Amino acid sequence: MARYLIELEYIGTSYQGSQKQPKKMHNSNKPVITVQDELEKAISTLTKTEIKTIFSGRTDAGVHAKGQVVHFDTEHEIYPSKFINSLNGLLPKTISVKRLIKVEKSFHAQKSALARHYRYTIVNRQQRSAWDEHCLLVRYPIDIERINKALGYLVGEHDFSAFRKTRTTNPARVCNMYKAQAVKDGDFVYIDFIADRFLYNMIRLIVGTLLRIESTSGKAEEMKEILDSRDITKAGSTISPEGLTLVEVIYNKIDGESK
Repeated sequence: MARYLIELEYIGTSYQGSQKQPKKMHNSNKPVITVQDELEKAISTLTKTEIKTIFSGRTDAGVHAKGQVVHFDTEHEIYPSKFINSLNGLLPKTISVKRLIKVEKSFHAQKSALARHYRYTIVNRQQRSAWDEHCLLVRYPIDIERINKALGYLVGEHDFSAFRKTRTTNPARVCNMYKAQAVKDGDFVYIDFIADRFLYNMIRLIVGTLLRIESTSGKAEEMKEILDSRDITKAGSTISPEGLTLVEVIYNKIDGESK
C-alpha cells in the first residue's frame, strides 16, 4: 500500500465546500456536490477501487483553492505524470490537479501541516467589471494604512472567539497568526493571512469587521477591542466567500518522490 500526495486547485463557486457531506441539502432534494466527491470519483475510476482521500482541511461553500493538499492510499501502481493527465481529463473544469507525488506513510495531509495561507481579494472601485471574477466589489474608498494597522493587532497567539462562528463542534479558539497584511495593487486589495489554524468562518468575519471599520471611517483600534472581547456579537458580518482562496498549505518537509 503506497501513499500519494495531490496538490489541487479549484473554483469553489459550484461546490458545497471541499469535504463530503450528506448526499442531499437540508430540506431539499438538490444533491450536495463537493470537491472531495469529484476527486474521489475520478481517482476510483482510474484505480478501479474505492479510494478515500484526506484533505489538509476543509474549505467552505464558495471558497476557492490554489494549493489544497490531499493524500490517499492505494495498492494500484501509479505513474504520476500519466495519472495527473488522466485525472484532469476526468475532473470537472473547475477542479485540476497541479502535482502528484509518492510520499512516506508518515505524511498526513492534515496532521503534518504547520500553517495555512489564505488570501481575500477585494476590488475597490465604483463599478464592477466583467473581468472581476472571484473577488468582492467594495465601492467606498479603502484606507490601506488603517487596514494594516487593524490587522497588526491580530498577529501572534490569541483567542479568536470573537471571529468564530458557533456552528461548529471544534472546541479550538486559540490560533497563532503569523501574518495578517494587506497590499493594494491598482484597484485590487489583497489581504493575506497565515496561521497555524483557522476557526470556522474566521477570515470572513475578520474581513467583514475590517470593512465595517472602513465603511464608517472607524478606528483601527476597534479590531483590538473586538479581539480582546472574545464576543462574536461585536464583530462585523460574515462576508461573502467569493473573494477567499486557500493559497498554500505549509509543511516543514515532504518526503516524496516523483516517477
